[in-house]
Amino acid sequence: MRIAAALLATLLSLSAQAAPAGPASLDRSAWPEQLDSPALFDVASRAEILSFAQVLHESELLDDGALAARLGLRQINLQKVRAVRARMWQRLWQGYEQAQRSCEQDASFCYPVGSMADLRMQAATFAADVGEFYTGWIEPSHQFHKRYLDEQLRKAALLPQTSSEVERLSSRERSGDELNDRMFLLTFAGGPGPEGGSTDMLADYLRRQKMQGTFFVLGNRFQQRRDAGAANALGLLYKGQCVGIQGWEYRSHAQWNGWQDSLKRSQARVQADLPDQYVPLFRPPYGQRRADGEAFMASQGLRVSLWDIDAQDDTALTAEASAQRVVTLMLLWRKGVIQFHDGLPKAQPALEWLLRSTAQSGIGWEDCRQYAYKE
Repeated sequence: MRIAAALLATLLSLSAQAAPAGPASLDRSAWPEQLDSPALFDVASRAEILSFAQVLHESELLDDGALAARLGLRQINLQKVRAVRARMWQRLWQGYEQAQRSCEQDASFCYPVGSMADLRMQAATFAADVGEFYTGWIEPSHQFHKRYLDEQLRKAALLPQTSSEVERLSSRERSGDELNDRMFLLTFAGGPGPEGGSTDMLADYLRRQKMQGTFFVLGNRFQQRRDAGAANALGLLYKGQCVGIQGWEYRSHAQWNGWQDSLKRSQARVQADLPDQYVPLFRPPYGQRRADGEAFMASQGLRVSLWDIDAQDDTALTAEASAQRVVTLMLLWRKGVIQFHDGLPKAQPALEWLLRSTAQSGIGWEDCRQYAYKE
């Protein structure tokens, strides 16, 4: 009996810390309209905002134990969870205000929402009657937003022991919510890949599209490309783009004793080789960095650059599913920093799908240098 009880306790402990489900994605074919005008972008945006708000409202009805079990954790930092929820509500309200401006052109999902309290009230009853035209979208959207919210709340619940992109550690950090409505910044992490691979093709694709992004490079991979190529190879690779750093290795800079050297080495390497493309931004791997690192960052002239729209293209998601996730989050947050991984082959087809789907939607792409140096 003791052995059986011990085994049961072990199983319960493991289940309480179960690995989270795979990243959320929403098949955009569930939405019955194309995003081929600014007004239709706003219709879809209002719908996703209200759908997510409903899920967010539902999560607030859970007690601590139920929320911890849902997130697969034994215990949670409820104070941080509440703070992240509050920031989400604020962004939802700001986004819905912006999305309402086209209600005279198309009144779909336009409700009498004049305050945060109105938005919360509308969220509590949303999806009761959205019309037959949108019926097939309701449940897939609800499931997407529930899984996406769990991704974010799980990270919030682990703060401050495990830092992540869901919380700024200082006012100097950038995350994407400082952008104007409908403006997005493309960023790429974890590169460069091997010569002639996905990084090269992606950078060339961006130039052909007359677009730019910020490539956050790893010092060791950058050094390998430098040693293996011609003298100006890296300059040609990143021509017309911005290049920030991710440190010397792709590892957490929160507990690494050598984190300062990691930043200094990679910063010096990129500044020396790419003086025209370098921007003073640091993208922490996994979003993890030290809470007491701000003084050192400032001494190096660096700022932390986080993200708020993660393509999850480094997971089991297909390129199209990754792009669909990004488009849904663009509709939800209406502005932000998008993260892809340029060293992986899925990044370019995902980006191509995204650009085709939003070409007529009225969104804009932030200039990478202006973003890097904007106060």
